[in-house]
Amino acid sequence: MSATPRSESGSAKDGRAARPAGRFRRMLDRLSSSQQDLESEELQEDAQASGCVRIAECGDRQIVRVTGTLRTVTFRPRAGVPALEAELFDGSAPLDVVWLGRRAIVGIEPGRRLIASGRISMSHGRRVLFNPKYELRPLGQE
Repeated sequence: MSATPRSESGSAKDGRAARPAGRFRRMLDRLSSSQQDLESEELQEDAQASGCVRIAECGDRQIVRVTGTLRTVTFRPRAGVPALEAELFDGSAPLDVVWLGRRAIVGIEPGRRLIASGRISMSHGRRVLFNPKYELRPLGQE
């Protein structure tokens, strides 16, 4: 008879271990997560807090406002026209941001956070935002 309650309480413990139960459990989950997972989670929370759409939810031809961190910034001419390309990542998916006719923009550099808005298009299976309106996030918030 005493074996049955133990097995029931053991299964209850297993059920509790499957989902976060409090601050201690969340802290353990954060400690066991990789740095990349933690950064992705932080970026997604930032996007939600600033009222922006997650990049993974953006569809073709949709007007959006997104935020994230610039992973890469490169100068790559397109059809003979100078173009500054950057990859914006918000923790859910990458977005290529392209400024046509620009070789460089002050403040647009890897690691910088920004908010960009415009119309999403699809190019070679990737989301692209051409000549977006953008706001650089203050360096103190990074």
